[in-house]
Amino acid sequence: MGHIPGYQIKFYIMKQSANAPVKAALSEEAVHPFRFHVPQADLEDLHRRILATKLPEKETVTDASQGVPLATVEALAHYWGTTYDWRRAEARLNSFPQFITSIDGLDIHFIHVRSKHKNALPIIITHGWPGSILHQLKLIEPLTNPATHGGNAPDAFDVVIPSIPGYGFSGKPTTAGWGPERIGRAWITLMKRLGYKKFLAQGGDWGAITTEIMAAQSPNDILGIHTNMPNAVPVEIDAAAFAGAPAPSGLCAEEREAYERLSFTYKNVYYAYYMGSRPQTLVGLTDSPVGLAAFMMDFDPRFRALVSRSFAGIDEGISPDDFLDNATLYWLTNTAVSAARIYWENKSAFFQPKGVTVPVAVSVFPDEHFELPRKWAEQAYPNLIYYNKVAKGGHFANWEQPALFTEELRAAFRSLRHYDE
Repeated sequence: MGHIPGYQIKFYIMKQSANAPVKAALSEEAVHPFRFHVPQADLEDLHRRILATKLPEKETVTDASQGVPLATVEALAHYWGTTYDWRRAEARLNSFPQFITSIDGLDIHFIHVRSKHKNALPIIITHGWPGSILHQLKLIEPLTNPATHGGNAPDAFDVVIPSIPGYGFSGKPTTAGWGPERIGRAWITLMKRLGYKKFLAQGGDWGAITTEIMAAQSPNDILGIHTNMPNAVPVEIDAAAFAGAPAPSGLCAEEREAYERLSFTYKNVYYAYYMGSRPQTLVGLTDSPVGLAAFMMDFDPRFRALVSRSFAGIDEGISPDDFLDNATLYWLTNTAVSAARIYWENKSAFFQPKGVTVPVAVSVFPDEHFELPRKWAEQAYPNLIYYNKVAKGGHFANWEQPALFTEELRAAFRSLRHYDE
């Protein structure tokens, strides 16, 4: 818990027996309740920094080709500094059962909600960057209590949502080595510690990479996985897109469209290249909240446009509060740099197959980096049990379109509802 400010450690320890030594409270394998309450002084400091932001001049173009437009940054800063209320987000977060446990020498924070319905399937859902566990909060009630959210009791899940090391309230690694492979092994340990012999896994962004690597590492522990950022691009096609080469010959129209969008993605993820090579240099993100929020917004052109429209009064799934809840969590936990290090740690290709043999479900959202053709999915996943192109949603579909995403998870895993312990 070393990265969490002292007030959080005190609050966490207070939840334990008053006579218990601190060392025992933080012992390996124990699982402890966790809640978060930030001191008002920290919120006042955030407010002061927002109002003191030094902004650049207006861009010299009429589009977003130079990055987040000044008008959007001004609208964000004004709302964040005058209207936004973190206490609302904090209360929402604390309405769910949260826990801390130590795995491989690092404290792991997670939400764990068991369904009241019999035979609920356990699922671990992993976020990505610039995400957090806040992205998944909209899914918890519909997944654990489907009967009151447009579903049926047999569709119920037990839900586990961990914070990636270096993110949110999980520990910040002090030594190198916490890439997706090690995180995947930690998630296996976490689920078994919670009493699940076998379970499902889901992820997008880094969550997708971690989920697929975990499934390849431990196929006997995983009932099946669902991904909304499939690692299924044929190696030679991915390499050509990364190099910016013309589309290979022999692709059908669907494959060619996917190729062009993948190539466009590689040309528009400059943040990933910088975090992958120099994460420690991003000290400015720990000093300017508005600078941090702008950096997080410029994830890709579609996400940037979506959030920009929200600050212009057009709500299409992510509200200004949604976006600022996430940015504020990064700020209050001082995780801008520690979260970036996963790009430096990663040793695998983002979109190439990971050797997954367990049952796989794929949901293809239209505003994802690219729409994966079914042909590529079938080649990458020999046990493809579900493939569906969804009508609406982007890279953070569980955050943007939680109702559609919930329906995808229910449909994706219905064929796995009966299994041997």
